Amino acid sequence: MKTTLLKKILVSILLLSSIYNAFSQDVILSKNASVSVMTCGLGNELYSLFGHTAIRVRDIENNLDVVYNYGAFDFDTPNFAMQFTKGDLDYFIVNTRYIDFINQYNYEKRDVYEQELNIPLALKQQLFENLAQSMLSDERLYQYKFIDNNCTSKVVDVINKSLKAKVITKKVDTDQTYRSILFPYFNNHFYEKLGTSIVFGTKVDQMGTKIFLPFELQKSLQLIQYNNQPLSKANKTILNFEEETPTSLWNNCYTYLFILGFVTLINKKSIDYTYLSIIGLLGLLFVFLGFYSSHQELGYNYNILLFNPTLLLVLYFVLAKNSKWTYKLAFFNIVMMLMYFCFIITKIHLLIVSPVLITNLFVLTRLAIKNKKRIPIII
Repeated sequence: MKTTLLKKILVSILLLSSIYNAFSQDVILSKNASVSVMTCGLGNELYSLFGHTAIRVRDIENNLDVVYNYGAFDFDTPNFAMQFTKGDLDYFIVNTRYIDFINQYNYEKRDVYEQELNIPLALKQQLFENLAQSMLSDERLYQYKFIDNNCTSKVVDVINKSLKAKVITKKVDTDQTYRSILFPYFNNHFYEKLGTSIVFGTKVDQMGTKIFLPFELQKSLQLIQYNNQPLSKANKTILNFEEETPTSLWNNCYTYLFILGFVTLINKKSIDYTYLSIIGLLGLLFVFLGFYSSHQELGYNYNILLFNPTLLLVLYFVLAKNSKWTYKLAFFNIVMMLMYFCFIITKIHLLIVSPVLITNLFVLTRLAIKNKKRIPIII
C-alpha cells in the first residue's frame, strides 16, 4: 500500500515538474523575488534519518512559488536494491509547488526551516536558470553517494556555481570525523546505528570537512559572509512539531545484549557454530561490498577483523574434526580481534561493537581450548 502511494506521488511530481519547467524557461524574476534554502527535519525511516535539503524560488509577481528537490528516485528501477548497493542508482532533480512540498512534510510531521539567500537579483536569476537548466540537461540525473553526492551537496554545488565562487563551505564540526557526526542521528534507532558502524570503512573516519548533511548546511549558512554581509537571512521556522521518540520492542540495545549474552553463557556447540556462521557470512558480505560497490564509504572496512570470513574455515575444520587447524584458525582470529580492539579503541563505535567482540572472544576461546593438543604427562 505504501509503495503504491509513493509511486503515485512520484508520477505526480514528475508531471508537475515538466509543467513547471516549461514555464520556468521564460520567466524573468521580479525585484521582489526570493530564493531560499529549505531544511527539512528528521524522519523515522532510514532514508529520512538525516533530514533533507531543497531550494525554494518565490516570485509573487510571476505567480511563482516552486521548490527544487535533488532527492527523487524511482522505486521501479530494475534491480533497484543492487543498483543502490553498487552506487549506480540514478537520483534526479524534480520541482513541485511549494504548497505541495509543505503539505507532504506536514503529513509526515517533520519540521521545515527556511533561509532566504541575501544575494543580488542577477544572481537569483542565474540560480533560477541553473536549476531550470538542470531539469533539461544531463545534470538532471546523478548517482547518489552518501557523503560526496546527495541532496545537500547538490544544493551547495548549484549555489556555488551560480555565485561563481566556492562561497558555501563547511563552518561547523570540521574537527569531528564523519562517523562521529553521524552517530547522534541514529539515537533511538539502535540496529541502524550498529549496522552503519560495522558496514562503513575508513572513509567515514576522515575529518568531516565537507558539507553532506542538511543541518550542517543550515548552520554553515548562518556563519557565511558574502559581499561583506551574511549570505542568508535569519532562519525562519515554517513547520515545527513536538519531537516524538520512537519506541520498539526489538530495535534496542537490550535485545542485542540478550542475544549475545545467550550465546556467551549457554555454551552449546550448535549455538556457537550458528553464531560463528552468521559472523563469518557478514564478513563475506563486507568483502563483497568493498569490491562490488562504488560507495567509498563501504571500502577498506577494517571491521572485517571482527567479522572475519575465516571463521567459516574454522567451522569447516570443526566439522572435518581437524583439531590442529581448528585451534590454529581460532587462535588466529583471537589475535585479529585483539588487533581490532587496539585499532578502534579511540573511535566512537567502540562501545557498540564491544559486545560482539567479547562474544567472539568467548566462543573462540572455548573452541581453541577444546581443540588444543594436550601434552601427555609421563610419570
